[in-house]
Amino acid sequence: MEYNLITIVGPTATGKTAFAAKLATAINSEIISADSRQVYRDMTIGTGKDLADYIVNGNQIPYHLVDIVEAGYQYNVYEFQRDFLSAFKTISEKGKLPILCGGTGLYVEAALKGYKMLEVPVNDVLRVELENKSLEELAEILKKYKPLHNTSDIETKRRAIRAIEIADYYRNNEVANIDYPQINSLVVGIDISREERRQRISQRLRRRLEVGMIAEVQHLLDKGLSPESLIYYGLEYKFVTNYLLGNLTYDELYAQLEIAIHQFAKRQMTWWRGMERRGIKIHWIDAMLPNEEKVEIVKKLLL
Repeated sequence: MEYNLITIVGPTATGKTAFAAKLATAINSEIISADSRQVYRDMTIGTGKDLADYIVNGNQIPYHLVDIVEAGYQYNVYEFQRDFLSAFKTISEKGKLPILCGGTGLYVEAALKGYKMLEVPVNDVLRVELENKSLEELAEILKKYKPLHNTSDIETKRRAIRAIEIADYYRNNEVANIDYPQINSLVVGIDISREERRQRISQRLRRRLEVGMIAEVQHLLDKGLSPESLIYYGLEYKFVTNYLLGNLTYDELYAQLEIAIHQFAKRQMTWWRGMERRGIKIHWIDAMLPNEEKVEIVKKLLL
């Protein structure tokens, strides 16, 4: 099979970006981020952008879909698919083999499979109907539209209302045909033991707190973003915001956020395994190998 894309997946804290940058250097490529939160400006430490990883041997590796919308906006999978396709075409027209890299499973699968999607507008009437309902009531309403495979859609009332809004729109509108190219991707997964993954997550969390993650969230609040807007993004932004509001002590912030990130990594692995069952072949590579060795493995897989 002649590939027109390389995709790098894996759970958080496995060094996907650094590896993708090394690979991009080796094959003269560019990287497309598949991360649902790295699209936001001023959300750098909490989303783990690690922009320094895009510099290899003093050279800046071109990257796409990072820092493209303002914090506070609710970017969605429809917009990602549209923006991925634009970046994919731009890179391909340069004669390069694009590299898609990230940990948001829905975004990756939407790119690889070309799901036909709709741009879902705001439904003010529906929002008024839902705004006074409890989170538990919203969860029950959402269950009438679709199975709840994970809890991300019902972490906050705002997320739950948007999820219902999207589900209702899809139920009542036909999906239009879009001109989507055939994607033949070599998919590489970074495989890491549970123990090593947990250790890396804990180390990275301590480092992020030390280098200013709390100050980053405070800056967003000072800019005028509401606490609810930040809590919407989950994980670091949810827990740090609650700490700044006085709802958590520092020790509670650390302990609860650490647990949440471990749970998130587990959900990521569940998604990748499900993606394999849905017919996408993933070539797993040991995370502990040096990036140079990983690059050579990918080169052989491309042949």
